[in-house]
Amino acid sequence: MMLSSTPTPAPASTSLPQATGDRTPGHLERAIMNDVVTVVEAAALAAGRLMGQGNNREADQAATEAMRTTLNHLDLAGTIVIGEGERDEAPMLYIGEKVGTWSQGCPEIDIAVDPLEGTNLVAKGLPNSIAVMAVSGRNGLFHAPDTYMEKLIVGPAAAGKVDITAPVKTNLAIIAMALRREISDLTIVILERERHLPLIEEVRSAGARIRLIGDGDVCAAISAAVRGTAVHAVMGVGGAPEGVLAAAAMRCLGGEIQARIKPRNEAEAERCRRMGIDLDKVYFTRDLAPGDDIVFAATGITEGDILHGVRYFGAGHRTYSLVMGAATGQIRFIDTVHVADRKTPVLLERF
Repeated sequence: MMLSSTPTPAPASTSLPQATGDRTPGHLERAIMNDVVTVVEAAALAAGRLMGQGNNREADQAATEAMRTTLNHLDLAGTIVIGEGERDEAPMLYIGEKVGTWSQGCPEIDIAVDPLEGTNLVAKGLPNSIAVMAVSGRNGLFHAPDTYMEKLIVGPAAAGKVDITAPVKTNLAIIAMALRREISDLTIVILERERHLPLIEEVRSAGARIRLIGDGDVCAAISAAVRGTAVHAVMGVGGAPEGVLAAAAMRCLGGEIQARIKPRNEAEAERCRRMGIDLDKVYFTRDLAPGDDIVFAATGITEGDILHGVRYFGAGHRTYSLVMGAATGQIRFIDTVHVADRKTPVLLERF
């Protein structure tokens, strides 16, 4: 557990590598990990105050503003490549926005964010909403269009063995064999959408169990790659930007995502083609997150399978975060108490 008396946003970082300095794999990760955690903590703390208030838009706006403010206090030269949408659709953290101080010598990095994954979850006080961010060196993250993506996500045991083009039952058999269990032992996470009715029927017919979720497939992806969560795969069509964030997490955890871009209409398909995206291609983990140095971080907002939600008390608040590096192989769970009122005694409890 970490004790912190520093309010967010954090002061400018002084530990980042120089743009022309050490480029050893993992150097950027080690330098920026703490700063990335500070950013997702700020977003989670802002959104957490609105849990159960029924206003998903207000919660998302609070998280976005907090994340952007904190990013702009850091000594980095960041470009948003996955964000809240195109510039004309999003007033902040839009795709292409420059964040950070851009001071001389700052490292240039690409940033993928979802300030509030699971806006409806926060609005209703439901579990597994998180603030998420992935960072890489330049061109280390796929510039995904704002459209849909078909995904198959598995943990390390089944990585390299499944095939998104194969029948659902075949992949379930492969996952079961990799995990040394029966198909009936598997739990597959699927977004509860009408478009997934045929997929749901296929999984049920094969004999696997299903967990339907309303939102939050990045959180589900992490669960699929971590033992003990009782989640063994994620299947179905969700957001393409979330697929890139999931790929960054898989790079750190050793899991795998396979994906195909699925435009919702011809206008989106044409835009994808103009971006150079092959609509027939299967994209693998390293296609979506090719960088050598990748940092993935998430902070729980509501209580979840992987992370506790934000907890508030008289003298401050407590956050639970996960931060990982692909090159360093570091995976940290961070329990932080943020002391806001130094005059009030902090009575710590174990959770």
